Amino acid sequence: MSQIAGVIAVVACTLFAGAAAYINLVEHPARLSRGTEIAATEWPASYKRAAVMQASLAVLATIAGMGRWLLTGGSLWLAGSLCIFVVVPFTLVVIRPTNRRLLAPGRDRGSAETRALLETWGRLHGVRTALSLLGALLFVWASVCQ
Repeated sequence: MSQIAGVIAVVACTLFAGAAAYINLVEHPARLSRGTEIAATEWPASYKRAAVMQASLAVLATIAGMGRWLLTGGSLWLAGSLCIFVVVPFTLVVIRPTNRRLLAPGRDRGSAETRALLETWGRLHGVRTALSLLGALLFVWASVCQ
């Protein structure tokens, strides 16, 4: 059972990290390169689809990692679980205000303020990416060490 929890934690966290890195390194820069209005028009659809997938993966990785830690011990499992878990409150407390402003009805999608919000969102999402990559590395390290 503990092995299964470990595999689920590694897979869910690495999938999250990969998707997050893709967004930061490829999708968001490409979106911004097309101009602010196009980026602001495309962002909501991408955000809504990614939010469901990434929230599910973060919760699954956290639960599986914590389960593995509770079953077998190992501070790396706990540390990895905490890294991926922190993504959830960070999103709700820090990123959500930016999301709400970007999704506000009547927003001028071509404005300098919208551009600044999109750039801020990209930097904030980078924190999620870093946390998930660290969590994935800790989970993989824990898998190799035990």
